[in-house]
Amino acid sequence: MHRRKPIRHAVLPLIAIAVALTTGCHAAMTDQSPKIQPPPETYAVPLRFAQHNFVAYCYNTIGCQVIYDRHYQVEDGPDEVSPPPPAGNYKTNWNASYLGIENFPAPAQVRWKSLDGVQHEAKVDMAAIFKDQLVWHKVPKADMADFFHGPVAGEPGIILVVNDRAIDVYTKMFIPTKTEQIPGNKDSDFRDDLFLAWTHTY
Repeated sequence: MHRRKPIRHAVLPLIAIAVALTTGCHAAMTDQSPKIQPPPETYAVPLRFAQHNFVAYCYNTIGCQVIYDRHYQVEDGPDEVSPPPPAGNYKTNWNASYLGIENFPAPAQVRWKSLDGVQHEAKVDMAAIFKDQLVWHKVPKADMADFFHGPVAGEPGIILVVNDRAIDVYTKMFIPTKTEQIPGNKDSDFRDDLFLAWTHTY
């Protein structure tokens, strides 16, 4: 489990002041236009969540910091350069390890420099991105195992990724299925699809 790293006292007010005073930086709130739509199965079998898990990753950045739910999710040093994404299908290794966050805290606060040295700041509002509180999935009802009770399905993962000048927000959730997703593999009776829910380039 990811250890929650308490935010230092007075850090948030200082960030707010920096946002107001810094020149040459780019700040943006979430703007769902055009809105990325979930798969049609999400609406056909609506599963809603009251809590979620979270993780943040920074690639190709300088001094990247991400604060969500009043905790540092990423806290790189001012001149620390984050590496590029790993080779291969690295996204399969993403797991939201900061657990049990009630819907929804204040927007995630992101501060970083792109590789060209330009300072950026953003507030990414999960409440706006996931305002209907639906679990994104593409499992038809006929293949969905009875894993949820009532209108609440469980805790999906929300993944915020900073890469140079872009921020992407993904979501995924483990969905048990009645059939094998890989024929002949008895351990493949689930889906854990990753969906891009929001993106912005600064």
